[in-house]
Parts: sequence; C-alpha cells; structure tokens
Amino acid sequence: MQNTNPEEREPRAISITADGAALGLVEEAEESRSTWHTKLKAMGPGILMATAAVGGSHIVASTQAGALYGWQLGIIILLINLFKYPFFRFGVEYTTATGNNLIEGYASRGRAYLWVYFILNVFSAMVNTAGVGMICAAILANFFPGGLGMDASQWTAIVVLVIWGMLLIGGYRFLDGLSKWIMIALTITTVAATVVALFHHREYVPGFVAASPWQMAALPFLIALMGWMPAPIEISSITSLWSAEKRRTVAFDREDAMFDFNVGYIGTALLAFVFLALGALIQFGNGEEVKAASIAYIAQLVQMYAASLGNWSIPLITLIAFLCMFGTVITVVDGYSRANNEALRLLTGKKEQGKKALTIWITLTSIIGIVIALSFAGNLGTMLRFAMIASFITTPFFAYLNYSLITHQEGELKPWLKILSWAGLVYLFGFAAFFIGAMALGAI
Repeated sequence: MQNTNPEEREPRAISITADGAALGLVEEAEESRSTWHTKLKAMGPGILMATAAVGGSHIVASTQAGALYGWQLGIIILLINLFKYPFFRFGVEYTTATGNNLIEGYASRGRAYLWVYFILNVFSAMVNTAGVGMICAAILANFFPGGLGMDASQWTAIVVLVIWGMLLIGGYRFLDGLSKWIMIALTITTVAATVVALFHHREYVPGFVAASPWQMAALPFLIALMGWMPAPIEISSITSLWSAEKRRTVAFDREDAMFDFNVGYIGTALLAFVFLALGALIQFGNGEEVKAASIAYIAQLVQMYAASLGNWSIPLITLIAFLCMFGTVITVVDGYSRANNEALRLLTGKKEQGKKALTIWITLTSIIGIVIALSFAGNLGTMLRFAMIASFITTPFFAYLNYSLITHQEGELKPWLKILSWAGLVYLFGFAAFFIGAMALGAI
C-alpha cells in the first residue's frame, strides 16, 4: 500500500510473485555495492524510455531532417538532447533519492503543480497515442499490397486495439522483456545500413542546391523535430513510474539507476544521429522528392535501407521498423495511462487505485487515440506535425516542474547541472515563445 504522504515514505524494494501479490519488504542494504551484475539487473526503465523515444522523432523526423537538409540540423539534434537531459535525469534522481515517483513529488509541492501536470499529460496521452499509432500503422500497411484496402486510420485502430489487449494480459513484465530485443534489433540494422552507406559512392543530381533550414518557412519542421526529440519530456515522469515498478522485483541503488538511465538516454541521442546520417547519406541530394510523414514516406524509408543493404533486406527492415514503432505505441499507451492513473489517485486523495483503475485509463487512452486517428484519416503528416509541435509547446512547463521539484528536494545542484538546467529552460521557453509569436504575427 502506498503512503498518502509522499515525503514520509522510505525507499524500498518489494518482492512479488508473477501475479503481482506482495510477499514482503526487502530493505536495501545500508552499504549497497554497485557492480556490473547489479547494473544489468537494474536495466529496464531506461530502455523503456528509449523504446518510447525511438519512434516519430527518429524513424520519421531525424531521417527526414537528413534527407531534406543533409547534416545541417545535426546541431539542433545535439542541442535539444543536451538541454532536455537534466530534466529527464531529475526524474530518476528524485525517485532513487526518495522512493517516491515524480508525480508524488509534484503532489508534495502543491495541488496546483499536480493539476498542471495532469491536464497537460492527459492531452499529451491522447494526441501522442494517435501520432505514434498512425506511424506504426503506416509501416504495417506498407507491408501489404495496397494496404489490403484499408487506410492508415483503420490500421491504427487495429494496432491500438491489439496493444490494448496485450497490456491487459501481460502488463509491465511483458513490456520490460520485449523492449530490450526491439532496441537491439533496430540499433544493429540501422547502424549497419549507415556504415554501408558511408562507403557507398554517391553523386548529387546536377544543379543540386541544398535547402536551408534557417528560414521562417522551416520553423514548424524544427519545432516538430524538437518536440519528440529524444522523447516528449513528460516521459520523465513515466520513467519514474517504470522505475518504481522495477524496484518491486529488483533492489538497486542510485548508481545502478543512473547507469540504466544514461544508457537509454545517451544511446537514444546517438541513434538520432544515425538516423540523420541515413537520410543525409542516401536521400539528400538524390533528386527524389521527400514525401510527407505518410505511408508514402514510410515506403521511402524502407527503400533507404534497401539502397544500402540490398533488396533482400526489405522484409527484415519493415519488420524491425514495425516492431520498433509497435514497442513505442505500447510504452506510450502503458506509460501515459500509469501516469494519469497515479495523478488522479493523488488528486482524489486515495491510498491506492488498484489494477481496475489502470485498466480504465489504458482503455480510455486507446479509445480516444483511435478517435483522433480516425479524425485525421488520410492526413498522417498533419497529425504528426500537430502532435510534435504540441509536445514542444508543453515541454518548458514540464521541464520547469522537474527543475523546481529537484531543487526543492536536493537544495543546491552541482554547478554544471545547474548551468545546464538554466540554459535548457532559456532555450526551451525562448524557442516556444518565438514560435508562438511567429504564428501570431502570421510569419509562418
């Protein structure tokens, strides 16, 4: 049972059976020793975060950035990963230091913080579920000739309904095990395709002039790229929930938790550059029009791998890309549902919500995600752009929530982390204000 006062609960690990029944408490050792064995056992929440991240921001946005602008947007990818880092990190640090999840931390700061988080997170849950669901559906539809006569929104409904059933049956254990294999397969094939492309002789079409992303017309694309890069920032609170769930079966210390987080976060950031390179090395300057984020673009993406590895790789790459996006949809539906369930529990003052409440949130998130996808039938590009831009506009607020919480808990931060946090807040609020101002003035 969870303590109603988040600040009083001590860190703990709970041993449970496969069906989730608690057997007792296992107190953490006073002098825990972190070893490679404990680090590997603790891995899970960070990999789940990476699985949620390597979706629209990598497979679609990063690759398109390379295809449209070559290497020019590498600096934007570097900066957004760097400036979001402390705010994702704070979620892991808070959970390992207090034993409470990040949402309980918001509640300890006051109901206003919790209400802001809850409202923004409900909105993000529904929109992002529809967005990643439509990308996954586009990959699946591309695998079958003519999409078997169904459009992307209908495929989205099928994908989300299947995931809804899998989550109700398998829960976190299923999620934890599947994500590692998906990430390994995607990383190996993408790196292999990029390495081959590096040594592949290519020529630009005659008269090719690289487009510049440093103009107002490209601003919506830049904002969309940053919105989901490496992931929507509210995923930090979801990671803390996954971490708390992991601690129910495995006892680990702060060093183990930070290792898991850094592997997931840094690995995801590096993978963003690999996808950028894939677009820059294969499609940039080849004279082929870069399609919008739709079924047509998914076909182009698969052809990029084929151009590098050979046509034999098309079924394999399609399968891996599908599994990657399938894993992203699973983590998004599960994670946002857990977060909203926990926020509502704290807002209503309940000691615990139980499995039924989580099931309701998973069902609600799935249904509304499907409704949004159906509303954007045949217009995946618009849907994705809207979801990514909306994520970026809310990013500064989630970042400030995490910063205010960790400074209240820990007091003075390490100098480098404090400087990076302030620089990140200025960057995020500044870009968001500039974009909103440009829209208000009709400049974009």
